Amino acid sequence: MKYVDEFRDGDVARGLAAAIAREVEPGWRYAFMEFCGGHTHAISRYGVADLLPPEVRMIHGPGCPVCVLPIGRIDQAIQLALNQGVTVCTYGDTLRVPASEGLSMLRARARGADIRMIYSAADALALAQREPQRQVVFFAIGFETTTPPTALVIRQAAQLGLTNFTVLSCHVLTPSAITAILESPEVRDLGTVPLDGFIGPAHVSTIIGSRPYEHFAEEYRKPVVIAGFEPLDVMQAIRMLVRQVNEGRAEVENEFTRAVTEDGNLKAQALVSEVFELRQAFEWRGLGMVPYSALRIRERFAAFDAEARFGLVYQPVPDHKSCECGAILRGVKTPLDCKLFGTVCTPETPMGSCMVSSEGACAAHYTYGRFRDIPVVAG
Repeated sequence: MKYVDEFRDGDVARGLAAAIAREVEPGWRYAFMEFCGGHTHAISRYGVADLLPPEVRMIHGPGCPVCVLPIGRIDQAIQLALNQGVTVCTYGDTLRVPASEGLSMLRARARGADIRMIYSAADALALAQREPQRQVVFFAIGFETTTPPTALVIRQAAQLGLTNFTVLSCHVLTPSAITAILESPEVRDLGTVPLDGFIGPAHVSTIIGSRPYEHFAEEYRKPVVIAGFEPLDVMQAIRMLVRQVNEGRAEVENEFTRAVTEDGNLKAQALVSEVFELRQAFEWRGLGMVPYSALRIRERFAAFDAEARFGLVYQPVPDHKSCECGAILRGVKTPLDCKLFGTVCTPETPMGSCMVSSEGACAAHYTYGRFRDIPVVAG
């Protein structure tokens, strides 16, 4: 197939659904987690779950960078802008993530903070170049996909000798989060859900390749199928997972062969390694402190590290008591299990991070799935 429309063909989708139903073993139950928020969005938007047989259950994982941002990190950016007079630049969805004291970056901006939405890391660097009298902090978030552009602007800032540009790094790593879902004490405290396999991230895998997932197949006996973001990609990945479970296999397979290789983008990996190093631990919203799951800026580039320049000290902040985002990110609960969902918590007034981004489990279900939850009344 060459065109996007071909990956959304309804007749092909129905044929795939019939094939999955034929391959499901009678009396078996299959539980697969799609880690990436892009897959969650596709499943909700295109009604993929409605096409699957009842034996196959899809579980939403934490794979939305905005969803896993802890309150304490948002607070750091807000305090920089409100109290130290810096200009904070970040991506659009980040502006709406709930923080402490009823604030978000958007609400802090209404109080006078200079917080700006940008479309790329290069935009923040360009602002610092244009206005050398202004201290510009790029609040950098994302998985392995968005880390190389951040590394690039840090290296460019060093080459330019800029003294008014720093980065507050909140880049996190996908494999560490999968490990946390499978075995961390925090997950066990809130309960867990049996998982038969994972749909591996698409964009992340273009950078890191398929090799990092071999650990989950070998050590945990969990099959992983890397899939693209189109509905037929997702359905084919589910079919491949069903086959692995039926055959007792636990392997890493690549449905997204048009973009993902075993080794990934080696040039991007080298760039990230030059600029960043592993943190010993980092808090994920909903997962708690996850060891070796995030990146910090290397000492060589410390002049461009906002944490070092402004003496930032991280303070964890608990989530809203009634918000179930933590359990939803683990797959233990669904959006409908949260009493805030669709009432006080909507995309316009998010109470938790899962409702902020369109790729969050709550936002995706609110936009595309909640109408199917309304019982049909016979008339």
